[in-house]
Amino acid sequence: MSKPDQMSQSYVVSDDAVRFATMIMAGQGVSNEDATIIAECLVEADLRGVQTHGLSRLPVYVERVQRGLVKAVPNMKLEKPVAACASLDGDNGFGFLVGRRAMQEAITMADSCGVGVVAARNSNHFGMAATYLLQAVKAGYFAFVFTNASKAMPPWGGREGLLGTSPFGAAAPAGKLPPFVLDMSPAVAARGKIRLAEKRGEPIPEGYALDENGQVTTDATAALRGVVLPMGGYKGSGLSMLMEILAGVFSGANFGGDVPDQYTVWDRPQNVGHFFMALKPGIFVTEQGFRERMDTLVGRIKTNPLADGFDEILMPGEIESRLEAKRRKTGIPFAASDLALLAKLASDHGVAELPQVDREAKPIN
Repeated sequence: MSKPDQMSQSYVVSDDAVRFATMIMAGQGVSNEDATIIAECLVEADLRGVQTHGLSRLPVYVERVQRGLVKAVPNMKLEKPVAACASLDGDNGFGFLVGRRAMQEAITMADSCGVGVVAARNSNHFGMAATYLLQAVKAGYFAFVFTNASKAMPPWGGREGLLGTSPFGAAAPAGKLPPFVLDMSPAVAARGKIRLAEKRGEPIPEGYALDENGQVTTDATAALRGVVLPMGGYKGSGLSMLMEILAGVFSGANFGGDVPDQYTVWDRPQNVGHFFMALKPGIFVTEQGFRERMDTLVGRIKTNPLADGFDEILMPGEIESRLEAKRRKTGIPFAASDLALLAKLASDHGVAELPQVDREAKPIN
């Protein structure tokens, strides 16, 4: 499959992308402040190369809020049964807003207690898990971020969707060297990648999914009617079960196949559950000591003798970080099909289309 940068010569400046998404969401009754948060989360995904969770998702978010399946102005409620734990009722608001609030609450508790845990319910799809990991890392905290999702993957040995392709997210700040930012799906490939392949008329690799008859398929449309497969067999299946327990069972949200698919179910809210944990690096050693020790670990990892075919060892999240830095200078590449969808969205809602730049002729400052 082609890389995004190779498929399109249409580029968008990240600030323009944020303004565009902000105007679209504000037009749905979302406050300007909250619309900006949603826009920043979406564009951050595009910048980091996770374009399955970027602006291309705007149309479905708009449709769900218009149908009353997501609240434009939620009244979130936080309860703290103990000093270091909280339960956040998202009141069916956008997952981005629930996630940003929950992680900040976890950080605040960790600042005074050393650890902060927030379980959220009555939420919706929250985009890229790394968004909230980076929120914690930038504040100087270690973090875990989990969510559950609509059924898309069978438990190992099964053939019918029950578990979500829920991300396993963990991050730790370092000192002068790159932080550890792990955001991975327990599936061989997230459904967002398969949707993107379908949209672009491309096949998917063998081993990604089964069709509705339980047969291996390389057809993206057939895969979306079937199930995706867990990575590493029973290992990926077990990780997805863990996400389901922490984000779904533990939080009070829907779980065990009850989270409706935001693309196909239009008669009820999702009630997605999330789990956030922040840890203060200075709990067991000093914060400076923690960062120095992280740098030692990262340094040893990156200087490990290279295997054949490799020219560098990268930390989890490092590729995305480099891509973000590059795209802030060159602009974000968008496929023609994605730009057409966004142009229609702009036309439907009376918003100016996304301005595009020729990165070869006009470098971005």
